[in-house]
Amino acid sequence: MSPAEQPGPALKRARFAEEEKEPDWFTEQDDSYEEYIPLKKRRQMEEQETVKRSGAAAPHPAPVDAAAEPLLDDDGEEPQVKESLLVRTAKARKDQPMETDAQKRLREEQDMMRNITSRTALRGVKELATGVVYTRSMKTGWKPPLKLRQMSEDEHEQVRHGFHIITEGHNLPPPILSFKDMKFPAPVLQHLDEKGIKRPTPIQVQGLPAILAGRDLIGVAFTGSGKTLVFALPTIMQSLQEESRMPIMKGEGPLGLVVCPSRELARQTHEVIKGYTTALLQAGYPQLRSLLCIGGIDMRQQMDEVRNGVHMIVATPGRLKDLLAKKRLTLDLCSYLCLDEADRMVDLGFEEDMREILSYFKHQRQTLMFSATMPMKIKAFAESALVDPITVNVGRAGAANLDVIQEVEYVKQEAKLVYLLECLQKTAPPVLVFAEKTKDVDDIHEYLLIKGVEAVAVHGGKDQEDREQAIDSFKGGRKDVLVATDVASKGLDFPNIQHVINYDMPDEIENYVHRIGRTGRCGKTGIATTFINKNQSESILLDLKHLLKEAKQRIPPVLQVLHDPLGDLEEMAAASGQKGCAYCGGLGHRISECPKLELQTRQEAHKKKDYFGAGGFGGEM
Repeated sequence: MSPAEQPGPALKRARFAEEEKEPDWFTEQDDSYEEYIPLKKRRQMEEQETVKRSGAAAPHPAPVDAAAEPLLDDDGEEPQVKESLLVRTAKARKDQPMETDAQKRLREEQDMMRNITSRTALRGVKELATGVVYTRSMKTGWKPPLKLRQMSEDEHEQVRHGFHIITEGHNLPPPILSFKDMKFPAPVLQHLDEKGIKRPTPIQVQGLPAILAGRDLIGVAFTGSGKTLVFALPTIMQSLQEESRMPIMKGEGPLGLVVCPSRELARQTHEVIKGYTTALLQAGYPQLRSLLCIGGIDMRQQMDEVRNGVHMIVATPGRLKDLLAKKRLTLDLCSYLCLDEADRMVDLGFEEDMREILSYFKHQRQTLMFSATMPMKIKAFAESALVDPITVNVGRAGAANLDVIQEVEYVKQEAKLVYLLECLQKTAPPVLVFAEKTKDVDDIHEYLLIKGVEAVAVHGGKDQEDREQAIDSFKGGRKDVLVATDVASKGLDFPNIQHVINYDMPDEIENYVHRIGRTGRCGKTGIATTFINKNQSESILLDLKHLLKEAKQRIPPVLQVLHDPLGDLEEMAAASGQKGCAYCGGLGHRISECPKLELQTRQEAHKKKDYFGAGGFGGEM
């Protein structure tokens, strides 16, 4: 076969010829074909469409290819371009009014308070588990006098305004200006007169009628305003009424329970209750037995009193919880609960103890909470445990007693002991000296004894017997000076204290208010001297400065020169209705800069135990 007759190359040339020939489908035009538009051009078209919708002219549109025709849809109209999220966000921000810095900080504070107060309600575990919710207050047989019931609400409001009483709640009982109109028995009225109590204080004017009527109550008033009588007299009246109907048998009781954060305060409250029950017994009324249930006392002695039947118990959370857990005490008949210094119990970590104690109640109870400093975080938390509560507020919560003259002096740390002797000469004894640390209390006590001053000391490191002996000797006038930590600053009533000395400024402004409240009680005037130096934080000094300003006291130059970073404090306070910090009550800062909140947050973080590492299982056990 010749080379020309070989088929291979010829077939190859034919195949190439077919490939070089343009196919029919490439030359035909498809009706659905759309020309490709570059990304840059598409964005320009979208911007033009956005400007056209907003009704504004485009500032300087970029040149568009004039030869390019606009794309049309099937109806012959330009297609609608969808707005991007960025464009929508920009338009939304443009429509919203500008938020000021004060409004922004106020919104942040509201979010913080919402997170803080959204904790579990202060109710018993069984109530929370079963969903038990009480909607009606307790009913008692007490009614105000007819002449007061016939008065209009405007007349009652005028009385409250005259005593600077601020109330919140529905169906408020009328304020009553005499103990006789409150229908107390004659022996109680006589005992009040013997103690020099002629007429009720503002907190008693509104608080006593509310509690006698069976309402749950939050009572806030400055130190020395007579809050103890507000919850002591109603529980005595309730116990007297129940004893008259059906006497308490052995092993029964209590009918009323008062919980205090410290042993000294519990003992003082018990003595007040015991004084009135003794007066009733001497006048021929039934015997009302009260029990002091605190640590440091032999439990067998307390159990003997419980076996005989008890009407009222004044207790600290630790010992009370111990007796309830061991089933040596029951709250089956208890329908009256008072938490004295309620904010302090929450700060001291008794919150879970109180929730456990509430679980031992078998039915509804009348719940009362009292304190001189009740920040918003405690108030919102307390309302979760109350049924249709009434809030009675005399003055701002956390404000200083206006009957106390506050003097603030700059004293170097090494000169404090020497200057303390000079300050003791301002007034006659008795004098209270407060210090933060137990070591400082012991050093001051030893120094005063060396200088011949009759002094005693009290702090948490001493035995209960020594603490009681020191306080009794100071109250009895056998000692001139009492040196103590804050254990003696909450609620204790020392008669005729003319001078309180703060050896150092406390870390929290609430403790300062409680300390100086040991003087200037029951309408008497007193002096409070406070030593400050560079060891104190600027935050607490700003709180002190605003507190002095509020009480119209002299502000020393060392505090006047402090720079106040809260220039918009008045504006924010007017917008929120809350002066200063809503968490701790300090006037020199807001909640976003609260050192107490920061400290407690740090402590709660340290309490969490991570047994598996890296934040895994077992975050809190």
